Amino acid sequence: MPSDLALFLPETSALLMALVLFFLSLARETHHRRTYIWALGLSLLGVVAALAGLGAQGSLFFGAYRVDLFSQVFKLILAVAVFLVVSICGELTGVEERYHPEFFLFLTTCTLGMMLMVSAMELMTLYFSLELSSFSLYLLVPLRSGVRIDVEAGVKYLFIGITASCIMLFGMSYVFGVAHSTSLDKIMDVLPLLIHQPAAAIGLLLLLSGFFFKLAVFPFHFWAPDVYQGAANQVTTYIATASKAAAVALLIRLTALTSGTSLYLMNVLIGLCVASMCLGNLVAIVQKDLKRMLAYSSVAHAGYVLMGILTMTELGYSSSIFYTVAYMVMNFAAFMVVVKVASRGQDLKIADLAGLHRRAPLLALTLMMALFSLAGIPPTVGFTGKFLVFAAAMQHGHFWLVLVGMINATVSLYYYLMVIKAAYLLEPGVQAPPIEVSVPTRLLNYALIAGLVYLGVFPQQLLGLADSAVRHILGGV
Repeated sequence: MPSDLALFLPETSALLMALVLFFLSLARETHHRRTYIWALGLSLLGVVAALAGLGAQGSLFFGAYRVDLFSQVFKLILAVAVFLVVSICGELTGVEERYHPEFFLFLTTCTLGMMLMVSAMELMTLYFSLELSSFSLYLLVPLRSGVRIDVEAGVKYLFIGITASCIMLFGMSYVFGVAHSTSLDKIMDVLPLLIHQPAAAIGLLLLLSGFFFKLAVFPFHFWAPDVYQGAANQVTTYIATASKAAAVALLIRLTALTSGTSLYLMNVLIGLCVASMCLGNLVAIVQKDLKRMLAYSSVAHAGYVLMGILTMTELGYSSSIFYTVAYMVMNFAAFMVVVKVASRGQDLKIADLAGLHRRAPLLALTLMMALFSLAGIPPTVGFTGKFLVFAAAMQHGHFWLVLVGMINATVSLYYYLMVIKAAYLLEPGVQAPPIEVSVPTRLLNYALIAGLVYLGVFPQQLLGLADSAVRHILGGV
């Protein structure tokens, strides 16, 4: 029993956090500061638990749940993501105070669902874990106060998400039909031999659709701009960071089932990769709302992540993991600035950033570094991440795909530079007061800027950890 508890340490920490927040939500009077301190402390405990469980290995629930380095790395990523999001929720102005405990509760249950998802080794376990995380997000989006668009965004997210879930479940039935098992271990034994059959290839593709939805891959991206804009800024930050990591983990684990033998699946992924990069970057150019622009940017970055995954090689998978971590850091840095500038929880137009370098020089610098990294300018981590996925694709012979990716990275420079231009070169129509930046926020900004540069210049440790994690699912250990 103690050894089983050690295997379940990150999940136990998340469950404990959810229980505490549930009891806080039952109180007659809500005290935001008390709720925030509990959430921050327990989320930090979750990071410690994920670090402590990083080397754990084993199997639970009759083989339906596997704990290995691959799953533990992603649980650590998720724990860090939720801690970072909670850390910027000190002034949760976009959500009514009476709903603050529920906000942190659903944030935690969503994280718990994604932690269960990355260790799931059975189709039904995987499906129920996905639904736990998805329904928590469906509830988080409409919690925003003061605007009507939140309800519309929540309804769109719910219906599109349910449709993606149904498609995924239909794909599972096909996979079960050809493999005669719901265990991923048994499916891995037979699927490479059957993947050339239409039922197996189509079933796996439909199964992956649920995670394409999470990652906002074309054509499953329609929810992203409306949900990014309609949700509270902190909720958007969480959707743009943590949920992407879980989706990448499952895409890697499920595509690895084919052992790289499916040319049909690879061609479909190439098509989705090109369509996501091109549509995301071209539509982002015309956006005036900052969160909608970042939403379409996320569609483009999903294409870059797919470029590594579609190679179905160790280098491709590890570069995708590296790019996921890089994207999480640079996207969080950008959204953190949005949260601090929009102090009343309102949406920001790009033009609203005019004069930011005077109002808050440190926030302007963090935003510039984050956008430079998203654009792939050296020596930031975004450049290194793009280089790694491009190198993996080139090694697999996808020269023209890399060329399309490089052209799209160049196109993205335009709209990222437009945001930087607004922050540094434009003057506001009405003089706005300076933005007060607290000491913890300053420290977080310094850490993010340092992380963006350090991971770009010294990627070896993170890439080495990603390599080790990938070997666990490819049978290299």
